[in-house]
Amino acid sequence: MLSFLKVAILNPRIKQLINMKNKMTSFVFAQHEFSMIISMGLSMILLVALFSSCNSEEQNASAEKEVTIHKEPFGKLEDGRQVSLFTLTNANNMEVKIMTYGGTVTSIRTPDKEGNMDNVVLGFDSLDKYLAGVPYFGALIGRYGNRIEDGIFSVDGKEYELATNDGDNHLHGGEKGFDKRLWDAKALEDGSLQLHYLSEDGEEGYPGNLDVTVFYTLTNDNELKIEYEATTDKATPVNLTNHSYFNLSGHPDSTILDHQLKIKAQEYTPVNDELIPTGELAQVEGTPFDFTEFHKIGTRIDQVEGGYDHNFVLDRTAGDSLFHAATVYSPASGRELKVFTTEPGLQFYSGNFLDGSLKGPDGTPFVKHAALCLETQHFPNSPNEPDFPSTILQPGETYQTTTIYQFSIR
Repeated sequence: MLSFLKVAILNPRIKQLINMKNKMTSFVFAQHEFSMIISMGLSMILLVALFSSCNSEEQNASAEKEVTIHKEPFGKLEDGRQVSLFTLTNANNMEVKIMTYGGTVTSIRTPDKEGNMDNVVLGFDSLDKYLAGVPYFGALIGRYGNRIEDGIFSVDGKEYELATNDGDNHLHGGEKGFDKRLWDAKALEDGSLQLHYLSEDGEEGYPGNLDVTVFYTLTNDNELKIEYEATTDKATPVNLTNHSYFNLSGHPDSTILDHQLKIKAQEYTPVNDELIPTGELAQVEGTPFDFTEFHKIGTRIDQVEGGYDHNFVLDRTAGDSLFHAATVYSPASGRELKVFTTEPGLQFYSGNFLDGSLKGPDGTPFVKHAALCLETQHFPNSPNEPDFPSTILQPGETYQTTTIYQFSIR
């Protein structure tokens, strides 16, 4: 028997057959093992995908829940009406405070490049300081943001005379514009703050009952979104905006002259000595108004009499869609602010009339150029300039405009 086996093993043909059998056995085993590995791998991939999907949904749901609104009393007006302060906080701990008097943004706290949280707008921590008189810090402006020459305009052949509160001209809605009105407020389920005000027929000289609603929304992308809506029962000019004063250093004792600014505008509207547009659209190229590329605000400000307080004609190309209008950057803090809007114009104001007489909560004086404004708008004096985009709202129409202030770090 052993001899037979020895001969069989030594036989080349038999050895070949044995080797083939062994290889086939190994292949079958390997194939089975490979199939098991593939099957296990697919199962793991499916489990990971399912887990990631669930985790992503949980994160999204969590992020949405983390935008909170807190309400607290902020004092009373002389007639006894209560003013409330709402604090909006997102998942990144960015914080925006808004009071119902004037729909005013009193504080915006965002991180700098070191992670320090600072307030980047001018404002106060008490109602009394606002009631004492301030240059529109953080307020909602209406019915008409900016100036109307001589406080006079005509609609449908009828002339209207407005309150004049800026020399002989009408500015920011008159003696008691929207910035000095108490707004009704409601926190919405989506994390927005809704403000409502009814401007009655004849208020500050304007025709028609204007029903206004403004939505403030803080997103987890560190955006403050402002949406404006209005309807009227008589034809009337409407030009709503927000008048926040920004200093991205977070320290208003340092000016904004070292801030770098870019505005997407090839044209601006020149003004006379009362800051009323002449009606011309002038090219910015070769002038100190050319911010089509980043420039330090202080580099050419001495070439502009009185400083910057001018409307820029945005390079819009697409209807009512949001347009990236401007970017401002503070090298000292690393903070960057981008402005998006559906409006055709942007008023850049370099804080020329601040004089140090007003002081912040910590006693810091708000000196000249302590902050800047980037007010999205239709053009100043449009009711008297037929070639400017119209600001007349007719009955049956709805005024709608959106502005976003987006904060980030470079």
